[in-house]
Amino acid sequence: METKALLKRIKYCNSLTSYSRRKTIPVKVGDVIIGGNNPIVVQSMTTVDTMDTEGSVEQCIRMIESGCQLIRITAPSIKEAENLQNIKDELKKRGYNTPLVADIHFTPNAAEIAAKIVEKVRINPGNYADKKKFEVIEYTDESYQEELERIRERFLPLVKICKEHGTAMRIGTNHGSLSDRIMSRYGDTPLGMVESALEFLRICEDESFFDIVISMKSSNTQVMVQAYRLLVQKLEEGGFKPYPLHLGVTEAGDGEDGRIKSAVGIGTLLEDGLGDTVRVSLTEDPEFEAPVAKALVDRYENRKGHDPIPEINEYPFSPFEYSKRESAEIYNFGEGNVPRVIADISSIENISPKEMKQVGHFYLPELDKWKMNDQGADFVFTGSNPIPFMLPNGMKEIQNFPIWKNTEDRDNKFPAFSLSEFKESSELHPLLNFLFLNVAEIERAIPLIKGRNDLVIILHTSNTHTYPALRRAFVSLHENNVKLPVVVKVEYVQQSNDKTMLYTATDIGGLLIDGLGDGIMIGGNAYQALSRESKLEQIKTHNSISFGVLQAARTRMSKTEYISCPSCGRTLFDLQETTAMIRKRTDHLKGVKIGIMGCIVNGPGEMADADFGYVGSGKGKITLYKGKEVVKRSVPSAKAVDELIEIIKKEGAWTEPES
Repeated sequence: METKALLKRIKYCNSLTSYSRRKTIPVKVGDVIIGGNNPIVVQSMTTVDTMDTEGSVEQCIRMIESGCQLIRITAPSIKEAENLQNIKDELKKRGYNTPLVADIHFTPNAAEIAAKIVEKVRINPGNYADKKKFEVIEYTDESYQEELERIRERFLPLVKICKEHGTAMRIGTNHGSLSDRIMSRYGDTPLGMVESALEFLRICEDESFFDIVISMKSSNTQVMVQAYRLLVQKLEEGGFKPYPLHLGVTEAGDGEDGRIKSAVGIGTLLEDGLGDTVRVSLTEDPEFEAPVAKALVDRYENRKGHDPIPEINEYPFSPFEYSKRESAEIYNFGEGNVPRVIADISSIENISPKEMKQVGHFYLPELDKWKMNDQGADFVFTGSNPIPFMLPNGMKEIQNFPIWKNTEDRDNKFPAFSLSEFKESSELHPLLNFLFLNVAEIERAIPLIKGRNDLVIILHTSNTHTYPALRRAFVSLHENNVKLPVVVKVEYVQQSNDKTMLYTATDIGGLLIDGLGDGIMIGGNAYQALSRESKLEQIKTHNSISFGVLQAARTRMSKTEYISCPSCGRTLFDLQETTAMIRKRTDHLKGVKIGIMGCIVNGPGEMADADFGYVGSGKGKITLYKGKEVVKRSVPSAKAVDELIEIIKKEGAWTEPES
């Protein structure tokens, strides 16, 4: 299609290969400036009831001490908006001047009060002047314009108050809470998200109010990244000012899953120089959010000194919609196959069957059988330390070429070559061979690999600008019509598991979102000096990260996905405890998506991507959903998890957990 071809030529950032942060207008929020030439700002949101002044202040202080530079507090009604003054005064009395942001849903009158007190207000275009009923409404151009006039009338007082009081504003679109009006015209799309914000932005610009930050948040990382990219493009096309961007993935969840999902979305955009303030949303206490955001942001402090990468003048993959790169099917890689996980166990000598549990395969000696869990690696790379026993059917072994050449079972094991070995070798496996290829070797490799039907590339780079270097290699392969499957390999030396998790999610997750990559591998050289026990623990962690990244990028669903909000002052039950309880009883439901929302503000809209939903609707009361449809209302919380499981069973999505 002509439109698709046009999209491929559009640049949504300064450069696809050289790190350069997008230049925006600066927006002052108290003593903090977002955008311009200023550092990226880290923020978070309180979870204490806003009417609990003392509790809110204590939590704010813990957040500030954890690195939070902006604090958002919910103001669902007038009384909470008014109490923001007490919270602000008490913080100031204790010596804290961190700017406050009022979070507004549904209630313009609360926003107007809050805008006179705090330094910034956040409004959601989807529910500031609209009610969401999941209705499809046919609009004529005239009736649509009438709706825009109604919105203008409702929104204008807040704009004028913000302008008068020097209060900044975030126009924060959420994928799950697009209005019925936007949904009717644009559908559930990134374009609908962008247009939802632009409607409000046009009103602000008509009033010469420019102290605005914009966000495009979603629990679906593909949609989130595409919407931000499209927003930047539409701002430029429409002649708008280059407003700063607030980055975040909504309802990311908790623990490793929440961190990986946040990094896939946020990190991908940071890599391209997009983003001026970051909030990581975790279903945990808010003081745990800022350090994660800071770890993502800090990676770009010295990025400008990276090795040069050849420029991409025309990007052949659309940045605004998902389409998997065309690749040949070789063995079980490429074409319609899900991305494969290769676990690097090459640092372990004489590995035992029992130790294979670190990569999801469990040997049962009394039965002499193997069992695999949802995170069973597809391949293991043993390097020069071959496995001394027969592997289960669900796993295959990759060996360094010199070892494979001398192995007895060359049919069921596969060789991995360096470029020089591949060039010189006359011995190959008839079905599947692996080529370790540094991006710097791409041009030399193309004549050797073009047209082959027995080769999978394991692509890696030593460039600190990892993601763009790998992306540039995919472009080179495309330009030379090389359609071999590509496994992306990353390796991070001398750093914590937490950083490895975030960096892998960024560097490989960003490629997966663009449809690039047929597998994932985290290198094992980083832990050569560790004890055997520590090496095995690292292997387990890397295997878990690999599956987590594939799931977060929506390219391989290997476990239950929990779309859970990070809790706030509106939450009607203990989110962390409830999420843990639901997870304990449902985490065997591979590929099922369950939304767990603290209140009706975040559900059902924010969990629109979920298969089933658990939403607080009153004190001790839960509303249960199948997709966007209410199945049961006002279920006592003591019975709600059992009722949720009954709904899952009724829909045929339940399987009994293995004993």
